[in-house]
Amino acid sequence: MSDQFNSREARRKANSKSSPSPKKGKKRKKGGLFKKTLFTLLILFVLGVVGGAVTFAVMVSDAPSLDESKLKTPYSSTIYDKNGKEIAEVGAEKRTYVSIDEIPDVVKEAFIATEDARFYEHHGIDPVRIGGALVANFKDGFGAEGGSTITQQVVKNSLLSHQKTLKRKVQEVWLSIQLERNYSKDEILEMYLNRIYFSPRAYGIGKAAEEFFGVTDLSKLTVEQAATLAGMPQSPTAYNPVKNPDKAEKRRNIVLSLMKKQGFISDSQYNKAKKVAVKDEGVVSQKEYEKASTNKYSAFVEEVMKEIDEKSDVDPSADGLKIYTTLDTKAQDKLDELMDGDTVGFTEGMQGGVTLLDTKNGEVRAIGAGRNQPVGGFNYATQTKAQPGSTIKPILDYGPVIENKKWSTYEQIDDSAYTYSNGKPIRDWDRKYLGPISMRYALAQSRNIPALKAFQAVGKDTAVDFANGLGLGLTKENVTEAYSIGGFGGNDGVSPLTMAGAYSAFGNNGTYNEPHFVKSIEFNDGTKLDLTPKSKSAMSDYTAFMITDMLKTAVKTGTGQLAQVPGVEVAGKTGTTNFDDNEVKRYNIASGGARDSWFVGYTPQYTAAVWTGMGENEAGKKSLSTEEQKVAKRIFAQLIADVDDGSGSFEKPDSVVEASVEKGSNPAKLAGPNTPSDKKLTEYFVKGTAPSTVSKTYEKEEKEETAKLSGLNVKYDKDNQSLTLSWNYDGDATFAVKQSVDGGSYSEIQNSSAKEAVISGVQPGSVYKFEVTAVSDDGKSTASTSYEVPKAEDDEDKKDQQQTDDEKQDDEKTQDDTQTDDSQKDDGQTDQDQTDDSTNDQDKKQDNTNTNPSDNNNQDQSNDNDNSNNQDTSDGDSNSDKNDSTGSDTNKNKTDTSNKTQTNSSSIEKTN
Repeated sequence: MSDQFNSREARRKANSKSSPSPKKGKKRKKGGLFKKTLFTLLILFVLGVVGGAVTFAVMVSDAPSLDESKLKTPYSSTIYDKNGKEIAEVGAEKRTYVSIDEIPDVVKEAFIATEDARFYEHHGIDPVRIGGALVANFKDGFGAEGGSTITQQVVKNSLLSHQKTLKRKVQEVWLSIQLERNYSKDEILEMYLNRIYFSPRAYGIGKAAEEFFGVTDLSKLTVEQAATLAGMPQSPTAYNPVKNPDKAEKRRNIVLSLMKKQGFISDSQYNKAKKVAVKDEGVVSQKEYEKASTNKYSAFVEEVMKEIDEKSDVDPSADGLKIYTTLDTKAQDKLDELMDGDTVGFTEGMQGGVTLLDTKNGEVRAIGAGRNQPVGGFNYATQTKAQPGSTIKPILDYGPVIENKKWSTYEQIDDSAYTYSNGKPIRDWDRKYLGPISMRYALAQSRNIPALKAFQAVGKDTAVDFANGLGLGLTKENVTEAYSIGGFGGNDGVSPLTMAGAYSAFGNNGTYNEPHFVKSIEFNDGTKLDLTPKSKSAMSDYTAFMITDMLKTAVKTGTGQLAQVPGVEVAGKTGTTNFDDNEVKRYNIASGGARDSWFVGYTPQYTAAVWTGMGENEAGKKSLSTEEQKVAKRIFAQLIADVDDGSGSFEKPDSVVEASVEKGSNPAKLAGPNTPSDKKLTEYFVKGTAPSTVSKTYEKEEKEETAKLSGLNVKYDKDNQSLTLSWNYDGDATFAVKQSVDGGSYSEIQNSSAKEAVISGVQPGSVYKFEVTAVSDDGKSTASTSYEVPKAEDDEDKKDQQQTDDEKQDDEKTQDDTQTDDSQKDDGQTDQDQTDDSTNDQDKKQDNTNTNPSDNNNQDQSNDNDNSNNQDTSDGDSNSDKNDSTGSDTNKNKTDTSNKTQTNSSSIEKTN
């Protein structure tokens, strides 16, 4: 073993001597690489620190100094109109400066718990808070969440702009640290509490306590009051305890929970304060809050401040802001004159809300917040949530169907008896049916049934998407078919601001601009923030143009005639809403009374939406009379006449073609060379959808060859109480049979190739009128007759009555009670029920925009309640507009006054 060991040992030694030793250079190489790497990292770190320091130094080199006058004595902000003219100063005069010694602990603690829980621990910036903000910003983008301490908020609002840039944030951090080094925590908290924005009339805790609670001695503020005030800065408008007590209470309770979490109040204090409703904690009344103001544009200024609060992260309490608005003072002065004066017909108790926009860019030029409205009161221009009535029809019915189905302005829609999908009937104010009418006529005369059919044709989801693209904000689940004629349910409703924005898109080639009050803000360092909303395409230009052209008809010869402005191209729509049956009985509503009356219209330059109704104390108890319903149109007309110079026009886009069609043709046919001028209509079609077939209705040569329908005969079967109607016709055709009972509207009872029709269940003593139309490739032929069913007691004295064709009987008369074709009767008497095929008894009403429906009740009664909450809505101020007088009813049904039991007439028409 030892020999083996020795040999092994020897071998190891030998191997050790024979093996080359590692090169020293290689060892140095490994050690050198590590050192080089370490050195490189150290250099990079140093360079990074130096570079960061240099960058930081560069960024803060032009940071403003800690100007004590700016920190402790806030400057006012200035508001300018659209031309850059100063209209108001806000800020300084709205403050009551209080020292930190005058501010009780409960107020300090409420704000610290809410805004900066680690206020007394950090040195200007809070790394923990910043870390949370960085995570949010990483997820949602830079600026998604702020990590600002109270110190940072003082710096930002006193010395810096609100631009979300890295440089501004670095300067904010730097100045916050400097502020903490130069001022005590109490001094910083005092600066903060004296500059917080609560409302356009209240800056700082001293003024806010007085504004909302009537408290001038802050030591008297309760825990719940302090918590309410501390909750407001996050969203002053939303959490205003006077205007929005419910939202304010929810926010206050969050603040109370934060105060308890931080140990500022006990469980018992928390529970006690939480039980007190905001409205019961000493909040001033609405009347007290609505104080007078020396600024004549206060309502507009309040909307400006509200918009800044809601649509940006700019604190309105920031010093030295220059706020550039969209206000046109000339238009505002005129509107104020109309609202508070007596030139438009306002009566005691009436209220109104108006929004005037620039059609092209959505800038609000003026608002009518209300009639003799106190400052800070309810704003009827922006806060109203009223049912829109028929003003909704272009938005929810006809706009969507043109956009998606490419209906023409001539599209024929049958205005006949109809129901909602749930079986409930829908009606118009006049309780009449006009038969097939064009979409133009239906909109101009504000018919309800065609509007519902358009809504159904395009579908609810598509219609709602279209409306929401115009800013309506509807929820699909809430929308029923009753919405199609303005019967909104639940809490849904619209304001003049919303409706003006929607209609302006029709006048702007389909481009929607959200209505806005502020153009830009300039900060005290000279930087600017643009608040103009981005434009978006809401519809095709053909939809916008065709709706506009139809609404021009509504103003020229339809329901909106009183809104005409000489020399100005106006398009617009009326709308009225009704009370339900229970309200009519409960409040003794007068016949024809309306809840709301609207007019929304536009020109190439301006768009205005006008709502009128009864004030808050009268709403739901007093209705608008027929005369009061005209006020909205008068306001529009007088306002536009004052501000619009008439320049510009609505230009037809290349996507639309014009065609001369023959009235009554369905589907549309081009007017032929012999078509009478009064049978021609100029209508618009989406390019590629215009008709190409020329009507041959009035070609005399072919008309003579048209087969005649003859031998129209009625037989009465007493035993079965039925009538058998039969006729002769040479050739193939389909026969449309219509029936009217006792002077009522005609309704189709059969459409087939059969040459007879059996009418069962006839009523003795009733007069039945029949109209049979043969339709073939050669044209149409129509004959009509009437028959009075014998009364039961007269049956034995009367014979079965039989009708024969005059052409076959000539002058022969086989029995006294047999009637022949009136066109060949010896006495020359004609039947009043004879009809002209080309219009199917509608020639004198369809598209005859020079005739107005009766202003009976001045509304489109719809009885449309598709859900139990919906009111009947209507429209039809009904064309009492032209000279403020009632039009005539050209569609009145005629009744047969003849003593004869049965009459016959026929007419022939050639069509293609």
